[in-house]
Amino acid sequence: MYPTVAEAIALPVMRRGKPQVVAGSAGMQGPVRWVHVAEVADIAHLLRGGELVLTTGIALPDAGAALARYVDDLAAVRAAGLVVELVRRWSDHVPDALVAAADRHRLPLITLAQETPFVSVTEAVVALIVDAQLAELRAAEQVHETFTALTVAGAEPAEVLREVARISGLPVVLETLGHDVLAYDAAGQDPTELLADWGQRSRSVAAPERTAHDEQAGWLVTMVGAQGTDWGRLVLVSPDPPPHRHVVVAERAASALAVHRLVARDRESLERQTHRMLLAQLLGQASPPPDLAARAAALGVALERRQLVGVAIRPASMTPRAPALATQEVLRDLAEATALAARRATVPALVGIVDDTSVRALLSLPGQAGVDTALRRLAREVHRSAAGPVVVAVGTTVSHASDVRRSLGEAAHVAGAALRSPGTRLYHRLDNVRLRGLLHLLREDERVQAFADRELGPLLARDANHGSRLVELLRCFCEQGGNKSAAAAAAHASRTAYYQQLSRIAQVLGVSLEDPESVLSLYVALLVHDLDEA
Repeated sequence: MYPTVAEAIALPVMRRGKPQVVAGSAGMQGPVRWVHVAEVADIAHLLRGGELVLTTGIALPDAGAALARYVDDLAAVRAAGLVVELVRRWSDHVPDALVAAADRHRLPLITLAQETPFVSVTEAVVALIVDAQLAELRAAEQVHETFTALTVAGAEPAEVLREVARISGLPVVLETLGHDVLAYDAAGQDPTELLADWGQRSRSVAAPERTAHDEQAGWLVTMVGAQGTDWGRLVLVSPDPPPHRHVVVAERAASALAVHRLVARDRESLERQTHRMLLAQLLGQASPPPDLAARAAALGVALERRQLVGVAIRPASMTPRAPALATQEVLRDLAEATALAARRATVPALVGIVDDTSVRALLSLPGQAGVDTALRRLAREVHRSAAGPVVVAVGTTVSHASDVRRSLGEAAHVAGAALRSPGTRLYHRLDNVRLRGLLHLLREDERVQAFADRELGPLLARDANHGSRLVELLRCFCEQGGNKSAAAAAAHASRTAYYQQLSRIAQVLGVSLEDPESVLSLYVALLVHDLDEA
């Protein structure tokens, strides 16, 4: 925003005085905030920093120590430089003490060999300052217009960062508060070098304010998000102290990114709410409302003359004991991930949360489309987009909106049964979960629950009272088809110890584990017990 000492000295009115830099040349690029004419030695306490001090030296002390203190005081208040006219006090050079002190503080000391009207110098430098400020204001206004247009247009983060790099000429990185890189623009530099050890480097840079420049790291950092709900940081790699316009660019870009996230979140939330309402009506009524097909078609999901497939997606690790708010947060994220996957797979779908366990989707496929191909494409995208492991379950393909309820319900039952199914699949159908799927459909039947309690009750009580793991050992035995050696290996136990535990299980239950029907009954009871725990 301000001209440098070198620029001020280069003005015509200064050049006519034949200026010569005699000390402190290292500070010639320092900014000049103002010009101050001062003949007295104790002027420092009246300065605010950034002043170019003009003097003839007539009131300065004679002693070298006093002259050094004079320069020390100017440096202490961060004066921009000292200009001495060599006419009235000193004719050809300034005292060595003045030169040495200026060099020590890197404070520019300039002499003028000819008489120079200080009022003209002041006018010229102030005009330079005003011109620089006007140019900075125009640049800031252009920055505001640019990022306002990006905000209104809903520009993606990559486009915002590209504009930041273009205006500033600096690499820029958008990161999370956990220091993960979300997006970047290397501004023509090597991206590998820019992002090398990013997390470690970023953790060492703590911004004391919402926007701050870390001189050691050479980073201009600004927070992204509403104050109190920040979600990221925008970093401009700026080895030198950034000019004001770069600060404006960083802050306006951060605002555009924050608005984009809010708008995108609100847009998706409204879309999910609309989809959820339609899915709820399809699930809750045997005959859907007459206008439902038209409303779905308006969302880009046709229900007439299409192949309709119900899908349920469940987090593989979510438990019923998780706090309700945490569960809903997981499902909301999963719904957004599923909607994104459907768009990427180019499969029209209604996607929403209709219960506390899963995300439902209704796929609408052309009559001649290959259902399995579309399902594989969608399932891959779901697994790729989801934050964690998920189970994707598919219902029967139907052709009428009135049958969608059956397909969606079947998908939910398959998803529940598949949670404990061994192996990994892109997606599950009813024939993949077999007996487990049938039991899942019947799990609410009191007779099935009573059967499982009769079969396993004594063993469950034994484990609860004695801290044993007989139920787990029995499960290994059943899952290995009654093969004791394989079951012992699966249980990570020696054969001798495992055989003794099997004898104890048979004793507690009062059955023979050599009887296939007894083993089958116990395995069915275990499956029911597992579904009750899922």
